Amino acid sequence: MGIEFELKYRAIPAQQEALLERFGGQRRTISMETTYYDTPDRFLSTRHITLRRRMENGAAVCTVKTPAGNAGRGEWDCLCDDIHASIPVLIQRGAPEYLLFLTTVPLEPTCGARFIRQAIDIETADFTAELAIDSGVLLGGSREEPLCEVELELKSGSRDAMIDFMEVLAAQYGLRPEPHSKFRRAKRLAEGA
Repeated sequence: MGIEFELKYRAIPAQQEALLERFGGQRRTISMETTYYDTPDRFLSTRHITLRRRMENGAAVCTVKTPAGNAGRGEWDCLCDDIHASIPVLIQRGAPEYLLFLTTVPLEPTCGARFIRQAIDIETADFTAELAIDSGVLLGGSREEPLCEVELELKSGSRDAMIDFMEVLAAQYGLRPEPHSKFRRAKRLAEGA
C-alpha cells in the first residue's frame, strides 16, 4: 500500500521565489490539470475518498486516496486515460476492493485544479522528500480561486526529521500551514461556500 504523508503550506509568490532560489537548481517543471470525480450520491467524498485524473505534462495519471489514520493517506496511482478503466488497475495495486463498484456507476466531475508544479528532490541524512511549489487556480463550477502553496511529501526515511525540517523552513520563509487539500478547497468552491 502506498502511504502518502505530506505537509502543506499557504504561500505567496515572493515566498515561492525565495524557496526556488535556495533549492531550485535541479527542479522539474510539471504542468498539471486535475479533475476530481465522485458518484452522483457523493459516495466518495462522504467517506473522505478522493478519486482524480490528473494530466501531468500531457500524461493522464489516475489516483485514489483513502483515509489511513494518523499514518497519512492511502494512495495508489496508474497511467490511464479513462477514470472508469483505472479502477481495476488501482485495486490491483492495493486500493480497497470495495471500490470495484465504481466501474459500474456514473462518475461525474465535481471540481478541479490547474497549476504549474516546480518539484525539487530534498535529500538529507534522515529522509528524502519532494518539495512541490504549486501556482495556479482551483476550479469549482464556474468559480476560480488562486492556488499558491508549498508541499513537502515524504518519500523515505524519518517522518519526524521531515517535520522538523519543514517547521524550520516554514519559520524562515513565513509559510502558514494549509490544513485543507486542493480537493477540499475546490469542492468548497463548487458548492458555493
